[in-house]
Amino acid sequence: MAGGARRYARAVFELAQEEGSVGSWGERLRTVAAVFADPQVHGLLANRSLSLEIRQEVALAALAGRAGPQGDNLARLLIGGGRMFELESIIDEFDRLQDSAEGRVRATVTSAVDLAAKELDELSTRLARSLQQEVRLTARVDPDIMGGLVVQLGDRLVDASIRSRLQQLRRRLALP
Repeated sequence: MAGGARRYARAVFELAQEEGSVGSWGERLRTVAAVFADPQVHGLLANRSLSLEIRQEVALAALAGRAGPQGDNLARLLIGGGRMFELESIIDEFDRLQDSAEGRVRATVTSAVDLAAKELDELSTRLARSLQQEVRLTARVDPDIMGGLVVQLGDRLVDASIRSRLQQLRRRLALP
C-alpha cells in the first residue's frame, strides 16, 4: 500500500474516532469509492485535460449529497491530491485500523479448493481462541498451493501448503 493511502486512512480514522462516527465514515468512504468507480465518472476524473475544478464538480454532482458534506470534502481532497484512485487502499487501511481499535485481527486463508462454511467457521474459532481476539477471516483459492493452507495474519505467515513442503524437500535433496 502506498504511504499516501495509509496517511489519508489514518487521518480519516482519527477524525472519525474524535467524532465517534467510525461506522459512518466507513460508509462515506465506500460511497465515494463506488461513485469514483463508475466508468463514466472514472473516465472524467482520469481526464487530465479537464481542470481540477471541473473534475471536482463532476465528482460532487455524481455523489449528489449521498456521502454528506464531509464525504464531499473528502472527494474534493482526494481529487485535489491526485489520490482518487487509491480509495480501495484507503478503505482497506481504514478497516484495518477499525478492526485493531475494536480488538479484531484480520486473517486471510488460502486453500487449493473452496473451503466449506463450516471449515471456515472452525478455522476462525481456532484462530480466535489461539490469538484471544476476534478474527475476521477472508478466504481465497489458489490451486497452485496444491493442498493444505496458507494463513496470513497481519505480517505473520503460516505456510502449511503442499507446494511449500515440496519446495523444502527439494532444497533438502539438493544439498550435498
